[in-house]
Amino acid sequence: MIRHGESQPYIPGRPFRLADDGHADPALALEGHEQAKLLAGRLASVSIDAIYVTSLRRTAQTAAPLAERLGLVPVVEPDLREVHLGDWEGGQYRQRVAEHDPLVMRAFTEERWEIIPGAESSASLAARVRGAIERLAGAHRDQRLAVFTHGGVIGQAMSLASGSRPFAFLTADNASISRMIVDSGRWIIRTFNDTAHLDR
Repeated sequence: MIRHGESQPYIPGRPFRLADDGHADPALALEGHEQAKLLAGRLASVSIDAIYVTSLRRTAQTAAPLAERLGLVPVVEPDLREVHLGDWEGGQYRQRVAEHDPLVMRAFTEERWEIIPGAESSASLAARVRGAIERLAGAHRDQRLAVFTHGGVIGQAMSLASGSRPFAFLTADNASISRMIVDSGRWIIRTFNDTAHLDR
């Protein structure tokens, strides 16, 4: 599971465009495109059978250099899109985190997304992430996938695999690699937040 590269910064008063499903859909920043190239260099020699992206363009843009090098066409898996942040979509969530908004602090303390007005519930996120991962694993037995997704989704997947607190892994860096084995219903974490390819 690979987190997308750094996306464009939020400018107060200038919300990101929303995708059809209501999620903020910023493009990659210049740094994010550079991260995507470094990532492709890291994974170009790895045997990868399929590439998946979400319905949000920052994942497709991050996957593009690797897909080109491997000659693979990314497949969209919408259920691995980022957690929906309700009334705070469009970039407002970033601003509120930077300002240490009391509701953000409460959400982090209680480890529940639904503290944010109108946000997706943690139970809903967990169910769709589990369903998507099990579906992909079932379709690709004994294969290696590169799944380009989002920080909240990676955190949820790691929590499900480890049985940890919901937000224990909510720290994946942009363009980081987290490796997991899914086999006969067992989820095994191999690595989390590997960014060696970004060290320059």
